Amino acid sequence: MEGGPPQVKKTEFTECWQTVWKTPYIMRLALSAGIGGLLFGYDTGVISGALLYIRDDFKSVEKHTWLQETIVSMAVAGAIIGAALGGWLNDRYGRRKSILIADFLFFVGAIVMAFSHSPGLIIFGRILVGLGVGMASMTAPLYISEASPARIRGALVSTNGLLITGGQFLSYLINLAFTKTPGTWRWMLGVAGVPALVQFILMLSLPESPRWLYRQNKEQEARAILDKIYPANEVEDEMKALQLSVEAEKAEEGSIGDGIIAKLRRAFGNVVVRRGLYAGITVQVAQQFVGINTVMYYSPTIVQLAGFASNKTALALSLITSGLNAVGSIVSMAFVDRYGRRRLMICSMIGIIVCLVVLAIVFREAASHSPLISSFESTHFGGNSTCPNYLKAPDASSWNCMTCLKASSDCAFCSDGDNEYLPGACLAAEDAIRGACRAERRTWYTNGCPSRYGILAVLVLGAYIISYSPGMGTAPWIVNSEIYPLRYRGIGGGIAAVSNWVSNLIVSESFLSLTEALGSAYTFLLFAGFSFIGLVAISLLVPETKGLQLEEVEKMLEKGYRPNLLPKCFKRRKDDSTQVSNNS
Repeated sequence: MEGGPPQVKKTEFTECWQTVWKTPYIMRLALSAGIGGLLFGYDTGVISGALLYIRDDFKSVEKHTWLQETIVSMAVAGAIIGAALGGWLNDRYGRRKSILIADFLFFVGAIVMAFSHSPGLIIFGRILVGLGVGMASMTAPLYISEASPARIRGALVSTNGLLITGGQFLSYLINLAFTKTPGTWRWMLGVAGVPALVQFILMLSLPESPRWLYRQNKEQEARAILDKIYPANEVEDEMKALQLSVEAEKAEEGSIGDGIIAKLRRAFGNVVVRRGLYAGITVQVAQQFVGINTVMYYSPTIVQLAGFASNKTALALSLITSGLNAVGSIVSMAFVDRYGRRRLMICSMIGIIVCLVVLAIVFREAASHSPLISSFESTHFGGNSTCPNYLKAPDASSWNCMTCLKASSDCAFCSDGDNEYLPGACLAAEDAIRGACRAERRTWYTNGCPSRYGILAVLVLGAYIISYSPGMGTAPWIVNSEIYPLRYRGIGGGIAAVSNWVSNLIVSESFLSLTEALGSAYTFLLFAGFSFIGLVAISLLVPETKGLQLEEVEKMLEKGYRPNLLPKCFKRRKDDSTQVSNNS
């Protein structure tokens, strides 16, 4: 999921606190808009837990992994469209109205999902929420940035990134809170409507971005807002700075053309922008193909694959991954300016690859050592209760729990009553038979099998998040904010962002199908392979931009570069940026 807060110096946070203490109106603007980040994080995280209970209520969802993937990934598909529409809405109607529209979509989507009586309606609600996510992902930080004093802008914008990861963590807490409540997933998904409504009401009383107003030739309205943000002796200077900035921006836009096709043609025809896009797209695609959103969207399901059958237990253990991701986004602020973007990403990728390989080994061992199937246990509940695939199998004596679950979506494993690691029963996955199994204080498994390796899998999953969050979780977005010439920053960043969302969609739409076709172990091994390719690509294509002015970055890309390969992790060096070459 995605992004992270811009990196700022510690002194900037001190100044930020002092400034907002004197002028609370600034924090009111930032936090009101930042609720969009909270909604972004909540709506992308809540589905991981809600899906467990949606499967229980709709048998079509439980039996078809493609339907589960569609419910999860349609929010991503909506976000791609929402991000594209958001850019146009921001320019045409302003930042404030765009946030209001996103809130409306969030609210309606939450209500539709909460009252859905079919998987189709849930999918429709997810698309609406996705549209809101796409708009909020670009509009909220833009509004905060343009309505903040320049000296504390980074610190205030970073609150949006923190609220995104905070929203994901909150979604897991909400999921856990409603596990015993009638309606479970309906409450989980419907609660998102509350902060959307709160933000809608707050934004009605807040002004438009002063920068957008100035671009619309509404200078007096822009000045009135600046009067509330800046001390009286600074307002005139800010008006002059705003005038120069907008005029320069319009001139740059004119130099690259008005139409999207003209902008794209000029971008790809410019060697500096093209090399910047190689780096920007590489890090955005790599961020998704390390498999991060398989964890953020499906972590309770992964925990169940590791052998924890209880929905509540799976949600509780999933809090570890979400909490570590939130903490990692804060930790990155202390490292990214100290050690550099490129080095942090490379070290992060090495850690990710190691964790994915270990995770593959753990799941492989868990599958091969899963409990055997007992023919006595399988007929214990009556002949009609046994899974038909087991009865027809010529080699049924060699079956274990994993063989049973993979045989068909109509098969389930009922553990031994005294010890879940002893041979159990392969039964038909029907409600009445599940009830009979649980009535004897046995555990019912449909996704994973009892395993002594389960807790190890959760610990490695936590290590994976620790490796990912401070590096690949935040640095790709920072690189994309620094790698393009100013006049191409919008189009370059937009192309890279779309590549991120599309990669996100591919991964989230295919994960469960991959685990079904390849098994959990080989799926994680596949992502380790993708991560290795990403590591090589980052090493070859992505320069260090830490501490460089935009003009220096442009000159570096113009000459070509050959980055130092695999720099030592967490060792400060004076120059780890690039080595000039004549490569194109």
